[in-house]
Amino acid sequence: MPKEKAEKSEKKESESVKNESPETGKEEKKELTEKEYGEKIVELAKKGLTAEKIGEALRHEGIHPKEHGKISRILKEKEIYQQPDVKNIREKLERITKHRERNAQDKRAMRERERIFSLLRKQEHYHNFA
Repeated sequence: MPKEKAEKSEKKESESVKNESPETGKEEKKELTEKEYGEKIVELAKKGLTAEKIGEALRHEGIHPKEHGKISRILKEKEIYQQPDVKNIREKLERITKHRERNAQDKRAMRERERIFSLLRKQEHYHNFA
């Protein structure tokens, strides 16, 4: 058992060392111009990521969003911003609806679908989609 834990910790250490420079041991930062940064955000948004997930993906690549500007502002300028709350609720509603079609006898899923639909309607009204 301890041997397995040691192997797992070694794997985690080797994964975390990927972006570190050998002399300083700190994570290397990628330098991007504002234009390249905007293009990278648009590219990730076209893949279907929300602003919060784009920020997470950029941090994994060694690009820190604080140095360049707000992701949501850039997406709004390009008119491709998606409200994360609404997008997540829509995806959940789709999953529940698909489940309900396959399992017509599931009464709890029917009630959950109605509840999620109501939540979606409230969020859309709050964010002025309708």
